[in-house]
Amino acid sequence: MNAPRFGCQTYTWQMSFEKYRGRIAHIVSVVKAAGMRGLEPELCMLGDFAADPARLRGLLDAEGVELGALAMVCDWLHPRETPAEAKLADDTIALLRTHFPDCVLALCQSAGPDRSNLAGRQVNALACINAVGKRARDEGITPAFHANSPPGSIFRVADDYKVLLDGLSSGVVGLAPDAGHIAKGGMDPVAIFREAAPLIRHVHFKDMDRSGKWIEMGRGWIDFPALVGILRKAEYRGWIMVEDESPLAETDPDAATLLNGKYIAATFP
Repeated sequence: MNAPRFGCQTYTWQMSFEKYRGRIAHIVSVVKAAGMRGLEPELCMLGDFAADPARLRGLLDAEGVELGALAMVCDWLHPRETPAEAKLADDTIALLRTHFPDCVLALCQSAGPDRSNLAGRQVNALACINAVGKRARDEGITPAFHANSPPGSIFRVADDYKVLLDGLSSGVVGLAPDAGHIAKGGMDPVAIFREAAPLIRHVHFKDMDRSGKWIEMGRGWIDFPALVGILRKAEYRGWIMVEDESPLAETDPDAATLLNGKYIAATFP
């Protein structure tokens, strides 16, 4: 990794879902204006592009933006995937294999209403994540799991991360750590990135202030230069996707993205 490769996760726009669903061309134009060159949409944000991936490829190629990852979100509450979950995974793997073979499959679990039956839910989720990951690997696609931090997330705090890092199938499913979610769970992102470096296949950045609120990059306390230093030392060659969830991003995702782009350009020239 000679220089960081930065892009954007479309959750920044997904918080205004009805306004931005399917507006991939607009989002790509903002990403490009912010000086970033990668995109990670969640499937639900693709709109009509989901049924026409060749058109999506044409749009991205014309703008010089890469599909760095595609995010797939499931519940994974049972020891095996439900038929609907398995079909979604297989359809997504087929889409990537055919049109975006270098794209990461970013796996994310929907947060539940609480953390009851935590151990059992963690076992079930890991079984499903590893099963999807193996099928993706078999098709030449790189899978990586992204843990989040809502109160109902089952991989949220330090003890959960021990279970997660031990439970991801070795050599099959990588980790997609999110600096902000790690901080929200009461952990030190630098320590987690350093510990998990050999497993990292994809990265999310978001910032948080000392009160625990999301904020634009560079305005909080997360040490992004240190994190990039760890990735460089580990010879990480993947993407760093900015997933801003700040109050500004909720009301004006374009403006938040442009501000993040300025911070990135000044900090990682």
